[in-house]
Formats: sequence, C-alpha cells, structure tokens
Amino acid sequence: MTDTVWLLLAAVAMLLATGWLALSLQPHWRQVFGTDAPPSALRLRAAGWSALLAAAICCFAADHPSMAVLVWFTLFSAAAMITSMVLSYRPALLRPLCPSLLRLP
Repeated sequence: MTDTVWLLLAAVAMLLATGWLALSLQPHWRQVFGTDAPPSALRLRAAGWSALLAAAICCFAADHPSMAVLVWFTLFSAAAMITSMVLSYRPALLRPLCPSLLRLP
C-alpha cells in the first residue's frame, strides 16, 4: 500500500480511538446516548487503546520511526480536538461509533 493509504488508515483509527475513549466516560456517554453509564466502559476503553495501537502501526508503516512518532502525536491531537468539538456541538454524531457489539453489558 502507498504511504497515503497508511496515513488515511491511521487518521481513521485515531478518530475511532478518541471517540471510543470519550464514550467510555460517563458524562460523554450520557451526552450522546442519554443513559446513565456505558454498559461496557471497559470494552470501549479496550477498543480505544487498540485503535491507538493500530494508528501507531499504520504510521510506522508509512514513514520512518522519527517521522511516524511525530505524525502519530499530530493525528492524536487533531482527533482529540475534532472529538471534543463534536461533543460540544453535535454529540449525536458520535452514535455510529458505538455499534451494538460495544453496547453489550
């Protein structure tokens, strides 16, 4: 695969990671779904950390190590900002990030 594809995969994985990590917290879950607590906060956190690792792997596949770390941190900060803005203005847009598999108790 080309470097562009790897970096796009890394960006998608990072957006998923920040969304899942945010939804694992009770205030954000309540903001998005209206219920008290996420039924499986541990599963959401595990999915978020796995997606962070997947984003790092994609970054290392695209660039040499020193640049990959820089790109990973840049993607992380951009995805965190995007997730926080979505939570601030349109929290319902995060609902598709949580399929039924991640909602099971």
